[in-house]
Amino acid sequence: MRILVTTTSFQDTPGAHHAVLADSGFEVVKARGPLSEGQLLDLFAGAGFDGILNGDDAITARVIDAALPRLRVIAKYGIGLDSIDVAHATAMNIPVLFTPGVNHTTVAEHTFGLMIALAKHFGPHLRSTKAGQWKRLTGSELGGKRLAVLGLGRTGKEVARRAGAFDMRITAYDPQWDDTFATAHGIARATSLDEAARDADVISLHMNLNPSNRRWLDRDRIATLRKGALVINTARGGLVDEAAVADACTSGALGGYATDVMEQEPPPANHPFVGVDNIIVTPHVGSRTLESVERQGLRSAHNIVNFLRGDPDFIRAN
Repeated sequence: MRILVTTTSFQDTPGAHHAVLADSGFEVVKARGPLSEGQLLDLFAGAGFDGILNGDDAITARVIDAALPRLRVIAKYGIGLDSIDVAHATAMNIPVLFTPGVNHTTVAEHTFGLMIALAKHFGPHLRSTKAGQWKRLTGSELGGKRLAVLGLGRTGKEVARRAGAFDMRITAYDPQWDDTFATAHGIARATSLDEAARDADVISLHMNLNPSNRRWLDRDRIATLRKGALVINTARGGLVDEAAVADACTSGALGGYATDVMEQEPPPANHPFVGVDNIIVTPHVGSRTLESVERQGLRSAHNIVNFLRGDPDFIRAN
């Protein structure tokens, strides 16, 4: 058996997940992702692989077809499946495995870190003091502010728990509404993403990316938001029109934007966010903690090894 491993946090972080692959007896080939369609096609043009343990690589229909007939399984390190053509994998009878429930706590912590950093102007203050200056900007409190949680799944719920401790007023939208959780945490239910976001002081994105919400936050939608609203994105970069967000942060239509995800990762050197003082970008590290990597790593490693061995202990997405 040959396994291709592309996710860098799995490779770079020590932990027991490495032993799961090493003890499997399978041949493990490593590549530094996320890989483009062309890079994956080149890799699969050789001897091929029985399985791929992937991050956010572009596993398109062309890649899946090129990997056949040897490819037997795709094991996602994480939960976001938008970079995988799951429909085509299903049609080709290729299981897609994933790791739900392993990183929502640490992503919620990262979300709140970005929220606080944006509200208190950590970015410009850090740049100022490191440059030997003493430039002081006036921030804002989170207590009493209206927070819109767009997507009340595992991560959204953890963000809402923390927001409650900050005395924020929470409105949320999710098509799969958990009324018990919402009632217990005083969360108002919106009937749409737009309704939840419209009057919010802070908007936190936790939706899965799909064709219906790609670039959901565009120029027209920004115009409907409260002037000066803060937007936090630890979901997917493709949920926002990045050029529109940069312009809105520059003009003051948005008070700021903090993100851990970009539409293209890494972004180009001339990206419109460059030089915009009230935009904070972290390099997709929201789930990259020792604890979370070990949970994700162990689950994804067990998923692919167990599947290839015929052990039923794996979690399938399709």
